Amino acid sequence: MGKISAIRPSPIAGLWYSADPQQLAQQIDQYLAEAQIPPLQGKVVALVAPHAGHRYSGRTAAHAYKTVLGRAFDLVAIVSPLHAYYPAPVLTSAHASYYTPLGEVPIDQESTDQLAELLAEETIGLTPIANDDEHSLEIQLPFLQRALSQPFNLLPVMVRRKDWRMAQILGTALARVLKHRNALLIASTDLSHFYPLPVANQFDTEMLSLIEAFSPQGVLQAEEAGTGFACGAGAVAAVLVAARELGGNKVKILHYSTSADETMDPSSVVGYGAAVVLKRD
Repeated sequence: MGKISAIRPSPIAGLWYSADPQQLAQQIDQYLAEAQIPPLQGKVVALVAPHAGHRYSGRTAAHAYKTVLGRAFDLVAIVSPLHAYYPAPVLTSAHASYYTPLGEVPIDQESTDQLAELLAEETIGLTPIANDDEHSLEIQLPFLQRALSQPFNLLPVMVRRKDWRMAQILGTALARVLKHRNALLIASTDLSHFYPLPVANQFDTEMLSLIEAFSPQGVLQAEEAGTGFACGAGAVAAVLVAARELGGNKVKILHYSTSADETMDPSSVVGYGAAVVLKRD
């Protein structure tokens, strides 16, 4: 293996979202401006946001990010699936930072090391990978770069294992890493894939209702039973476990859409949902 560059080059800028910094900033700002969310009571602990190309799921994602518009966090932990095959249950980036057209996002090495140590106690490795082409984590970064009021450090986590034990271990470890930090937690997931619109709506309603019921086990069970789908089910379950340990006690679904809203083709769609986890006194 050759030398790993400090900055992870973006494999999706110019494909999944604009490679032009001004155009990208403008598009995201417009999505954020158009997103309407109800008044929320409590502190934002975590978000669930979709990860398709911005033209497909950007409007929905903006509803999640609207809840933290103008806020500042020192650390953002993004938990996403890893779509490519890799023989490891949990992965992180081997680079020192992620690059987007809006600038570099430094990886918080201290938090990454701490998470690795906690997972190692449960005999689970946190495997660093370089030059991955995973879109589901990176696609969230430009939204954070525009929504948050100041730069932040990143804790990138990619999950391949989707079982309850994994969700509990990873979720508990994440909560311990983030506990005394000014941190935001994000689960990156899309919903059902390539069903006709009425079928997709049914599956997605089920999955979103389990997320709103704050049921990480339910999310994994629905995926297993085929009653609802989320490609990031493992990420969502782990984030819900962590959010509960961090005091989260209310989940609110903010928006739902499908690719048909953009493509006008209802024959085979992908579902997108946005949610916020709140800590209410």
